[in-house]
Amino acid sequence: MRRAGRTTVGQAKAFADVGPLFLLPYTGNTHGLINFDATFGRIAPTVLEIGFGMGESTAHIAQAMPGTNFLCCEVHTPGVGALLKRIDAQGLANIRIVQHDAVEVIDHMLPLAGLDGVHIFFPDPWHKKKHNKRRLIQPPLVARLAARLKPGGYLHCATDWQPYAEQILEVLSAEPLLKNSADAATDGYATKPDYRPLTKFENRGIKLGHGVWDIVFSRA
Repeated sequence: MRRAGRTTVGQAKAFADVGPLFLLPYTGNTHGLINFDATFGRIAPTVLEIGFGMGESTAHIAQAMPGTNFLCCEVHTPGVGALLKRIDAQGLANIRIVQHDAVEVIDHMLPLAGLDGVHIFFPDPWHKKKHNKRRLIQPPLVARLAARLKPGGYLHCATDWQPYAEQILEVLSAEPLLKNSADAATDGYATKPDYRPLTKFENRGIKLGHGVWDIVFSRA
């Protein structure tokens, strides 16, 4: 869903200054699939991130993992501008952004068994039961993602809404190409991996007693 929002002067400048270097056009099914080696100018593991918000965690992870490529999908223009600003300010070279619907990017631009990982952090929980069908993590999307993971590649989801965490765990457990990476003693939930930073919002929630659930599955 493309959301409205005001782009700041700084974000607009980032679009103009560094956008041409880090933004990839959505090519549909007319120009073939992305060649990750050519796109990033190197041979390296590639992780897809879906919905990076304002890009704070994305930039942190990319800086902490310079040997990994990050292909990021987000439709929110201010968020894309904010991440471009972070890329410029932090001198990051291992991020590329597609400002387009992630499902269409997956279907038309990503090769099968080509990804080393997928990050989906704090997707909109759509709290009301009548809106649950709008949640991103559903069986058809998970099947698409699993097919595009290399054997041993991982899918990492995180949410601060327990009913959504339970749904994510159920959906991922039902995908035959995936297996849970968590210890059975943790009810299927993973310990937060070191690469995922605590955001200001998350820290505030933890101090108020709110939970956060990480779910990590790998391709068998």
